[in-house]
Amino acid sequence: MTSCTKTCQRWIILAIGLILFTGCAVGPDFKEPVVATPESYRTQVMPSDAVTDLKWWALFDDPLLYDLVTIALENNRDLKIAVSRIEQARATVGFTRADQYPRLDGDAGARVGNVNGGSRSPDTQSTVYLSAPLNWEIDFWGKFKRATEAARADLMASEYGLKAVQLALISDVVTTYYQLLDFHRRLAISESTLASRIKSLTIIQQRFDKGIISELDVNQAQIQKEIAAGAIPLFQRSIAKTENGLAVLLGRLPETVRIKKNLGGTAPPDIPVGLPSDILVRRPDILQASYLLKAQTERIGVAEALRFPAISLTGTLGVASTDLGAITTEGGVWSIGGRLLGPIVDFGKNKQRVVVEEQKTQQALYQYENTVLIAFREVDDALVEIATYRNELAAVDRQQKAAKNANGLSKERYDKGVSSYLEVLDTERTLFSAELQQSDLQQQYRNAYVNLYKALGGGWVNKEERNEQTDPERPMNVTTQLAPKASNVIE
Repeated sequence: MTSCTKTCQRWIILAIGLILFTGCAVGPDFKEPVVATPESYRTQVMPSDAVTDLKWWALFDDPLLYDLVTIALENNRDLKIAVSRIEQARATVGFTRADQYPRLDGDAGARVGNVNGGSRSPDTQSTVYLSAPLNWEIDFWGKFKRATEAARADLMASEYGLKAVQLALISDVVTTYYQLLDFHRRLAISESTLASRIKSLTIIQQRFDKGIISELDVNQAQIQKEIAAGAIPLFQRSIAKTENGLAVLLGRLPETVRIKKNLGGTAPPDIPVGLPSDILVRRPDILQASYLLKAQTERIGVAEALRFPAISLTGTLGVASTDLGAITTEGGVWSIGGRLLGPIVDFGKNKQRVVVEEQKTQQALYQYENTVLIAFREVDDALVEIATYRNELAAVDRQQKAAKNANGLSKERYDKGVSSYLEVLDTERTLFSAELQQSDLQQQYRNAYVNLYKALGGGWVNKEERNEQTDPERPMNVTTQLAPKASNVIE
C-alpha cells in the first residue's frame, strides 16, 4: 500500500470521527411557551362546542360576497407579497443548510514566464494546472445546524403569516362589503325621504298659496326637504370611496360594484366558539409568533458557537505539469489538511453577541405573550358586540316602527287641523334618524360576526392542511381555490 493511500485513509478516518462527534449543539433548545388561558370567555353568547373548520363567509348566504372573497384571494397584492416571502424563506433554508456540507470548487490556470520567486530566471518556464479544491468546516458546535433550524422556523412563520394575511383580507372584504350595502341602503332611505318631503312641500305650498297656512310652515317644509337632499351626496361620496377601497382589496382599479342584495334579513347562524385554549392552535398570528420565537431561540446557539474554535478540513486533488502534453500522465497532485481557528482576545465581542440574541429572544417571547392577550381580547370584544348590537338593533327596530306609525298619525292630525306642522316635522326627523340608525346597526351587527370569525381564527385552514404542517419544507399550495370561479361582479 502506497504512502499516499495510507495518508488519505488516516484523514478519512479523522473526518468520519469528527462527523460522528458533531452531535453536540451549544445553546438552548426551544420549548413551547406556557401561557395562562381562561376556562371560558367572559361573554358567552355562542355555544362552546369544538369549533369547526369552515369557509365562514359562506354562512352569509350571498353569492356576490362569495365571489368578491374569491377574487381578492386570487388578486390581492398583499397576499402575493406574503406568498413571495414564503418562497424567499424556503430559499433561505436551502441557502443556510448548504453550509453544513463540504464545498467543492474547480480551479484551473496556466502560466509562462522567466520570473521565479521574485527574481529573473535564465530559462522560460511554463505551468499548467487543473484542480478541485475542497473546503469543509465541521459543524462541531452546531452553528450551522442551529442556523438551519432558525431558517426552517422562519419559513413556518412566513407560512402562518400568509394565513394571517388571508384571514385579515377575507375579513376586510366582508366588512367593506357590508359597509357598502349600508351606504346604499342609507342612500335609498335619503332618496325616498326626499321624494316624500318634496311631495309634502308641494301640498304645503298649495295651501299657503290659498292662504290656509302661514309661510312658516312652508319654510319648515323646505328645511326638511334640503336636509334629505343634503344627505344624498354624502352617501354617494361614501359609496364611491368604499368601492375604491374594495377595489384595492380585490387587486383591481377603482370600479363600480353591482350590488344585488339589500342590507337586511337575518344574521348568519351562530358558530361554536370552542374552548379558549383552542385559540393557541387556531390563530395564525399566534402560531406565527411562536415560530418567530423558535427561530430567535436557535440564533442564541449560533452566537454561542461563534465563541468556540472553527474546525475545517481542506483538500485538493488535481493535475499540474510544465508540459501540457504530459499533464494527464505525469501531473497528478493532491493535498489534505486541517485548520482550527478561534477567538483568543476579542474584548467580549462574542459574549455580548450572545447577550444580544438572548434579549431578542426575550422580546420575541413578550411579543408572543402580547399576541395571545390581544387574541383573547378580540374574541371577547366580538362576543360583547354581538350580544349588545343584537339588543340595540331590536330596540331600534321597535323605534323605527313606532316612528313610522307616529309620522302617519301626525300627518292625519295636521290635515284635520288638530295639530301644528311642528308635530309633523318632529315625527319626520325621528323617522329619518331611526331608519338611518337601523341601517348602520344592521351593518355593525353583521360585522360583529365577521370580527368574531376573524378573532377565532376560523376558516383559514382545513384538517388536511393542519396535518401537513409537520413538514416545514413541503411545497405549499397557496392558490387553493376557496370558491368556484368568480363571476364578473364589478363593472
